[in-house]
Amino acid sequence: MGIGLIGKKAGMTRVFTADGIAIPVTVVEVPENYIVQIKTLEKDGYTALQIGAVEAKEKHLTKPLIGHFKKHGVKLLKYLREFKVENPQEFKEGQEIKPEDIFSSGDLVDVVGTSKGRGFAGTMKRWDFSGFPKSHGHRYHRAVGAIGNRSDPGRIWKGKKMPGHYGAEKIRVQSLLVVDILVEEKILLLKGSVPGPNGGLLVIEKSTIGYRKKQQLKQKKLKSLVENLLKVGEAS
Repeated sequence: MGIGLIGKKAGMTRVFTADGIAIPVTVVEVPENYIVQIKTLEKDGYTALQIGAVEAKEKHLTKPLIGHFKKHGVKLLKYLREFKVENPQEFKEGQEIKPEDIFSSGDLVDVVGTSKGRGFAGTMKRWDFSGFPKSHGHRYHRAVGAIGNRSDPGRIWKGKKMPGHYGAEKIRVQSLLVVDILVEEKILLLKGSVPGPNGGLLVIEKSTIGYRKKQQLKQKKLKSLVENLLKVGEAS
């Protein structure tokens, strides 16, 4: 793993290449990210960076958090995330991390977010069950169906797909292509969709499966799209 960033989902749009190919992209706003704490092997048992983003008011934070920020000489921040790194000595507390410092067009990244909450849902919506026939004579159309088997085992197996709370869970989308970085606007354009509603919190980090042969082939295949996109930006 490597250093990542905290961002917010702004929405989706599309960009075009010089050949007229439309690329669906998610617009991710990246506010100012700061290194709050550096964790070392000697003191903490592992090496990592604690990153914070989005300035907060003192009344919205607990006293331990306020003391934590003052101890490390960093402004009060709303969100904190930790990223394991191998070279923490290359960074310093209070340092601002910008998208262009760690990502570039054509990179593969993982995005972690919280999916949209859909409340209590039935099995057809939650698990994509096909349901019963809708023809004449059938009484149940969207029901679960049988969930057990007589007296043996005489209970419902753990993990059985049933109606229940759907969504509002942590989801990681892997190996998304960084199409472009708008430095002045502090925006990342990522190919495809990411979990969560507009305005939802996202964590963007270097892909954990980017080293795999299949992902490298994918990156190589999409590289031409990014290059053509950059040419269009330069021409305009």
